[in-house]
Amino acid sequence: MQIIAALFLDDIQTRPVPGPSTRLDLSGVQFSAPAPAAVPVSMAPHLVVIVWCPPGVDGFGALEVVFRHQAEDGTVDREAEPLARNVQPLQIEPGKFNYRLVRAELEFTDYGTVVAECRMGDGPVHPVPFTVLPPVD
Repeated sequence: MQIIAALFLDDIQTRPVPGPSTRLDLSGVQFSAPAPAAVPVSMAPHLVVIVWCPPGVDGFGALEVVFRHQAEDGTVDREAEPLARNVQPLQIEPGKFNYRLVRAELEFTDYGTVVAECRMGDGPVHPVPFTVLPPVD
């Protein structure tokens, strides 16, 4: 199975259309947000991961998302303890798509960027950055 897209957002809705087919309506796609208060602060941004199961694949897998701090130079220290980790089993009919919502409670002691490293099984990592900004007065 393959990750097609992964985004932080406010909301996702599904709606049927003729075909039969389904549309995903994404709203509030974001890559940053102001903190609700001065640091230290806890935030729980919503991440949606859209996955495709190619024809001929068994359709069973595991989605893993690991949240890590990004350093100012853009690197991510994979040796450091992650902020959070989420693993979900996933079953998709071959030739179809599905999505999973991932919500992790993240503790921020400073403003900066967290990277959600998303992967299906032992597949490639898809990094998704989310930057926490100072609160807006």
